[in-house]
Amino acid sequence: MTRVPELFPPHDWCLFLDVDGTLIELAATPFDARADVGLKSLLRSASERLGGALALVSGRSIEYLDALFAPLRLPIAGLHGVERRAASGALHGSAVGASTLDAARATLAALVAAHPYTLLEDKGRTVAVHFRLAPDTASIIRRGVADVAATLGPAYHVQEGDMMLEIKPSGFSKGAAIGEFLREPPFAGRTPVFVGDDLTDLDGFEVVESHGGASIGVGPRVNGRFHLADPRAVRAWLEHLV
Repeated sequence: MTRVPELFPPHDWCLFLDVDGTLIELAATPFDARADVGLKSLLRSASERLGGALALVSGRSIEYLDALFAPLRLPIAGLHGVERRAASGALHGSAVGASTLDAARATLAALVAAHPYTLLEDKGRTVAVHFRLAPDTASIIRRGVADVAATLGPAYHVQEGDMMLEIKPSGFSKGAAIGEFLREPPFAGRTPVFVGDDLTDLDGFEVVESHGGASIGVGPRVNGRFHLADPRAVRAWLEHLV
């Protein structure tokens, strides 16, 4: 663990946290993730310490994250920013319905069926293919997902993650979602800090740094202004913050 200096008083921070690979260890499949009671308690305490200025910023859906961290109900940007729940409870994001992806979903389901140990994760308004358990299929999956995305036109693009590819509406990102939070209470006027572990977090790093804040990379895939080794180190840092 690299110690992250307290560059500014924590009570002036607002904190944005990725979930998979940051708060919890990456699981073999996206359906195996679990949040223990200790983590939920830690997030509740951290949110209280920051006056409610703590949000989850994840590729998971809001519905999934609410279930994962129940009974907590935190501000959340889900699906890489495609949907967002403000601290007030107001919902924002894309009006595109899940049915727009029906044809793409069927094609990707056939692709996955043809390649054992790849997985289709249907998130409604986005759809992802995971190949963590079948890394030798990476090039085939990349071509297949790219071909499907091309049929959808410029309204959609491919978001790359750790051993996965996701088709999502264009114009949304974790960075844009953080920017929206920073215009709203209780985040507005605070110094932003974003903790993340994957390529999907890099635009969020740029946004917090452009607002005078700090990025904290977790693990080997990304570099932030500071670094923590793994989710266990993130929890230790949060405990220190609390």
